[in-house]
Amino acid sequence: MLASFYQNFLEKYLNKAQLITLKMLVWLLQNQKQVKIERLAATLPLPIQQNSRRRHIQRFLTLNALSVVLLWFPMIEAIINQHFKQESQLTIAMDRTQWKENNVLMVSVIYQKRAWPIYWCLLEKEGSSNLTEQQKVLRPVIRLLKKYKLVIIGDREFHSVELAQWLHKQNIGFVFRQKKDTTFWQKRQKFQPLSSIEIYPGIRSFYTDVKVTQKQGFGWFNLAVYWKRKYRGKQNKEAWYLLTNLPDLNTAIKIYSQRFGIEAMFRDCKTGGYNLESSQANPDRLVRIILLIALAMTSAWLHGQRTKFQKLDSYICRQEEKNRNEKRHSNFWIGLYGQNWIVAWHECQAWVEELVGFIRNKQAYYQRGLRAMKLIQQAL
Repeated sequence: MLASFYQNFLEKYLNKAQLITLKMLVWLLQNQKQVKIERLAATLPLPIQQNSRRRHIQRFLTLNALSVVLLWFPMIEAIINQHFKQESQLTIAMDRTQWKENNVLMVSVIYQKRAWPIYWCLLEKEGSSNLTEQQKVLRPVIRLLKKYKLVIIGDREFHSVELAQWLHKQNIGFVFRQKKDTTFWQKRQKFQPLSSIEIYPGIRSFYTDVKVTQKQGFGWFNLAVYWKRKYRGKQNKEAWYLLTNLPDLNTAIKIYSQRFGIEAMFRDCKTGGYNLESSQANPDRLVRIILLIALAMTSAWLHGQRTKFQKLDSYICRQEEKNRNEKRHSNFWIGLYGQNWIVAWHECQAWVEELVGFIRNKQAYYQRGLRAMKLIQQAL
């Protein structure tokens, strides 16, 4: 299931035994949908005792070669280069997820309403990140993607004007949602909280040259205020107050709307995919487990993309209705469960062949399905 072009990068830093272990672990992630080391050890196909398999995985997850910068950066850069033209605009989402004692700050690139993880780190504390931690996780990404025009987006945790100013000085775009108690100031007016702006569903306002801090030394930015209209009986509970250096309202709203791609990605990492929150690994191993998830997730997405391009997705999932606005299943889902379908075929092949033999008038359909399987499982 691991995309074959990944191997060219992995072979530079992993020996053959380590590479095989990595492939097996990624394969297990796709099939078990679990990152808990105990669960992976229970199904790792090595002919040794379970405790030895568990120690084998634990040792593997301490390898210095399993570095986000060393291993993952070349691969995610190759994927981005395949899907974006140089000097085109990239939307980079920053978000944080926390469960139990684990607190992960992550930066991702948005593509087709989904996010691909680029860089992440564990915070040695609970709660929100600070400016230093945010800059630490952004710097490597900015260096990696210097050939592109970046726009950084973030929710209310990343509302600080210091972060906005730091990005603006580097000619990087940003759209950060603000808390409604944030104060702002326009020329010839007093400072007032954002909550003082009269809002209603459907409002679309854009204020140019505003300040959102009473501290000295910070530049003038723009403020977009937007509250989506009620649509199909659904009404957003709150308006968006967006601090940005982008030139107009529509661009700011369109780009910030992509932020929900990173929430979909976290869902794929957790209950919708690999059950990351079940992990009990220590911080060093957890960072490497997320690297394995990144490999598995992007491989599944790429396989799902190709399956849809080949028009074989009807073998994996229900077809979308004509009047449906949202996709029923993502490329990630199609790639993940396409692999599971093929694994189930190999496990039950004798039963399936016997069953098919009873239904003579459907033989042509079964042959088409077998051809579809061969195409789906071909390496990328």
